[in-house]
Formats: sequence, structure tokens, C-alpha cells
Amino acid sequence: MTPGTERRALQAAIALLSLVPVVAGLAGVLQGPAMVDGSLGTPSQDSHMRYLSGLLLAIGMAWWSVIPAIERHGARVRLLTALVVCGGLARLLSLAMVGAPSGPMLGGLAMELLVTPVIALWQARVARRMGTP
Repeated sequence: MTPGTERRALQAAIALLSLVPVVAGLAGVLQGPAMVDGSLGTPSQDSHMRYLSGLLLAIGMAWWSVIPAIERHGARVRLLTALVVCGGLARLLSLAMVGAPSGPMLGGLAMELLVTPVIALWQARVARRMGTP
């Protein structure tokens, strides 16, 4: 695969994978706790859920911001990866302390702790291959 082809594949992967936090974040902003289990929760739970969902939405949009010049955004990709992995570690703690969540939440855990670090490594490879420091 040529460096340019690999770059385009990475851009496409990020565009597609970033739909997950954008869609989930938007759903949480609009629906609050009902997005997860149909319950309304307390006003404090609703507020917290919508706030965290807004952050998730912003993280997804920040991933989209690296797409046009992916080879030059290594620092931003590493920062976003650190944010996502930190959230994944918190989700892993919940799994250990409370038990297994629903399938979509386990999918999120896999995205956070496996897929996102692979994307960061892939970005570094593309940057090297494109001759970007």
C-alpha cells in the first residue's frame, strides 16, 4: 500500500469510527439517562449524563478535525487517544466493581482500550511514511 493510499484509509477509518462518539454523545445530550435504559434518573443524574455526553460529542468532532491533515496532527491524536483511554479505564473499573454492562457498553470499552490506541499507532506510522516529523 502506498503512503497516500494508507493515509486515505486512515482518514476513512477515523471518519467512520468517529461516528460512534458523535452519535452516542448526541443521543446522550438529547435523551439523558433514558438513552441507556429508558429511565429518566434524578435531575443530578440527568445533568451529569448530558454533560458527559456533550464531552463525548466534542471528542468525536475533535477526531473529525484531524482528518484533513492527519499526518500533521500526531499531538492531537495522542491527546484524544489519552482522553479516550482514560474513559475506557474508568469503564473497566466499573466492570470490575459493578459487573458487566450491556453489549453496546462493552463495545465502547473495546473501542476505548483497543481500537483507539491502534488508530494512534497507525497515525504515527502514516506520519512517518509521509515524511512528517
